[in-house]
Amino acid sequence: MTTITDTIRNEVIDKTKAKAEKTAQPYWNPYLSGIGLGLVLLAAFVVMGRGLGASGAFTSLISAGMNAVAPEHTAANNYFNEYIGDGEQSPLKDWLVFEVIGVFVGGFISGSLANRIKKSVDKGPRIGSHKRLLFAFVGGGLMGIGAKLARGCTSGQALTGGALLNLGSWAFMMAVFAGAYAFAYFMRRQWT
Repeated sequence: MTTITDTIRNEVIDKTKAKAEKTAQPYWNPYLSGIGLGLVLLAAFVVMGRGLGASGAFTSLISAGMNAVAPEHTAANNYFNEYIGDGEQSPLKDWLVFEVIGVFVGGFISGSLANRIKKSVDKGPRIGSHKRLLFAFVGGGLMGIGAKLARGCTSGQALTGGALLNLGSWAFMMAVFAGAYAFAYFMRRQWT
């Protein structure tokens, strides 16, 4: 005779097996994804009157946080004051903030539908998880600094600026690719 605990245990085991048997969906075709991204960029221009970008959203969030903590300092700082303005409208109502939130939500929904949500650290066999996360944090920080120096991130400069045929955006895009190829030689060992 089976007990209630045996029944519950068997149900948990069955659910765990069913979950493990789900396989991740293959990635989309990169050419079709590129066309889709181009259509999203076109829709952003038509609907919002401006292109895509991400780094401005983080600057808006930092400016709002600084204004909440130290409003006098923020008002005296020309860089942050540009994002705060006259204080009538919150920088958190900026289009880019909602765009980045949409990217996170859309990415989570896409990953869920494709059975790709899992807790893991993507890394090569020659590097530990802690070192991989440190490299990711440092690389992200360098990208953030570079985005501010270049006056835009890869989505703002390469996608939006490139679509508008801005010379500086094309120079930025070429520098990003050249830098990535040059630096890849030194990082390649970590993945093989």
